[in-house]
Amino acid sequence: MFAIVLAVLSAMLFAGAAPAGKVMLASLPPFQLAGLFYLGAALGVSPLIVKSAAAREPWSFSATTFKRLSVALIFGGVLAPVFLLLGLKAASASSVSMWLTLEAVFTAVIARLVFREHLGKVGWISVALATGAAVLLSMQEGTSGLLAGCLSALACLCWGIDNNSTAIIDGISPARITFLKGLAAGSTNFILGMIFEPHVLTLETIGQALLVGALAYGLSLTLYITAAQQLGATRSQMIFATAPFFGVVFSAIFLREALTGMQFAAGGVMGLAIYLLMNDQHAHHHEHEEMEHIHMHSHDDEHHNHSHPGQPQHLRHSHWHHHQPHSHTHPHWPDLHHRHNH
Repeated sequence: MFAIVLAVLSAMLFAGAAPAGKVMLASLPPFQLAGLFYLGAALGVSPLIVKSAAAREPWSFSATTFKRLSVALIFGGVLAPVFLLLGLKAASASSVSMWLTLEAVFTAVIARLVFREHLGKVGWISVALATGAAVLLSMQEGTSGLLAGCLSALACLCWGIDNNSTAIIDGISPARITFLKGLAAGSTNFILGMIFEPHVLTLETIGQALLVGALAYGLSLTLYITAAQQLGATRSQMIFATAPFFGVVFSAIFLREALTGMQFAAGGVMGLAIYLLMNDQHAHHHEHEEMEHIHMHSHDDEHHNHSHPGQPQHLRHSHWHHHQPHSHTHPHWPDLHHRHNH
């Protein structure tokens, strides 16, 4: 349940970037604004980076972790934002935003076909319902142009690859993943903006963009990665797919945009989809191999039996820890400890 709450909070924070970005586009070009948002994400988690450095946590990680992180950085941090911004040049922001619902579909398909995550009939029904809810939200926006749709689909495909790669990274903390992704994406977009969209920046606009990025991208992405490591890429992404609905609510509250019956209907369908998805567990006898890694965890489950004297069992924390091999049966999701095929 804790991971579900983190995923919802992540979606809410990310949704806030839409109304904030709509206001800020009046004073900043899209490329530079996107760059500052991602640099703000890196800045937002920098206190956690400093804290980990003070604790002398190592930056070294395995070749497998480096490969997965590189895939996430290239596809999700660099390519996806570029495709998205090019799509925004060909269509309105509202139309392109609706195309981004394809991210959940690509994430689910890649997770099932490539990473072999379990997804039962109920799970596929929830994917269909969430996609249908997104279609309901987009109906009143009209259709995007073919070029914008293709570019947005490429962005979603890249983010789908990113989501699946990030969900199985266990050799580096979520804060560090966010920092590296924010730094790479922010630098790339900002440099492109300075080259193709020269614009005089003010300290006020820079500060506002960095603040939005720190909350809507930095904190949001850190919470999402933490949730994805516990729920799996598909489930965490499906919860994150509620971001468009939260965006509609925030736009109504802060930008005075009118809510419609179609939007309320889409929200209801999305809620049903999440309920079904969270009940799509499976149980069977499975074996855990000996392993050592780092991720957020507590000691009130069946997988973390190392002790910390004086620390409550339910307190969540992150550190390197060692798992002894064991086998058992219980309902589970495809988290970091359950990547077996079944």
